[in-house]
Amino acid sequence: MSRDRESERTLAGIGLVVLAVACFAVLDTTAKLSTSAVPILMGVWFRYAFQAVATTLVLLPRYGVAVLRTEHPRYQLLRGSLLLASSTLAFLSLRHMPLAEFTSIVLIAPLVVTLFAATVLKEEVSPLRWALVAGGFAGTLVILRPGGTVFSWVILLPLGLVVTNAWFQVLTSRLARTEKPLTMHFYSGWVGTLIASVALPFAWAPLPGWHWWAILCLMGFMGTVGHLFLILAYQRAPASTLTPYLYGQIGFAMLTGWVMFAQVPDLTSLVGMALIAVCGAAGAWLTVRERKEPIEPAES
Repeated sequence: MSRDRESERTLAGIGLVVLAVACFAVLDTTAKLSTSAVPILMGVWFRYAFQAVATTLVLLPRYGVAVLRTEHPRYQLLRGSLLLASSTLAFLSLRHMPLAEFTSIVLIAPLVVTLFAATVLKEEVSPLRWALVAGGFAGTLVILRPGGTVFSWVILLPLGLVVTNAWFQVLTSRLARTEKPLTMHFYSGWVGTLIASVALPFAWAPLPGWHWWAILCLMGFMGTVGHLFLILAYQRAPASTLTPYLYGQIGFAMLTGWVMFAQVPDLTSLVGMALIAVCGAAGAWLTVRERKEPIEPAES
């Protein structure tokens, strides 16, 4: 592949990631909005049911039963369960927390993956990476400072989300070695839908107006499209190149939080958000440097 072609693919990947995080910000905004009238489990079920049905309608006609083939069905089940747990914790967190602060805390997950890699997977982690992990956690503490508007028992919800999401990312990176991204996307939607369906009869409630159904549809659409954009981005550029752009979601969350809920982070929280974003982006840059190889001559 020529350098120009590779650069075009990388730029396309970056553009898709920016679109993905914009979709995720809208997803979180509509999820937060829905919690004022829609039972949490009902909202979670609808989010996954929309993704499962939409993914099936798109993938099955194009790829047939080949999209169902997996070498690790148990891990697909575990991965889908972890994502469902993350979504449930996200809905619960969004009911009680400002959008921008919630997004910033969730985005320390890549740094927690580094922590898991060292302590659980026994991978070697450089001192600089440990410093970045510490910086990310320091940023989280700044946001969740005692006496701040966010500090309460509610902080356990996004922190639990960070843990489940980190394990989800670790498992995803392992499955990606043998599984197709679209297959993982298909199973994550259906596993979440089927598990949530067990609790749905106990959570279902009539909605006060048709516009709430519209909000749920927008939420499901943004979640489905956002994950699709992310998959397409990772097919075009390395994760280490794209990861820094994931932190753009903090900016989108601040914008939607201000527009929809009149929530503006205070200066101290902004410092914590910036620290998380800088440490996360620096971790991605470090990955690029550690894996950097001589560039092959361009094809003629």
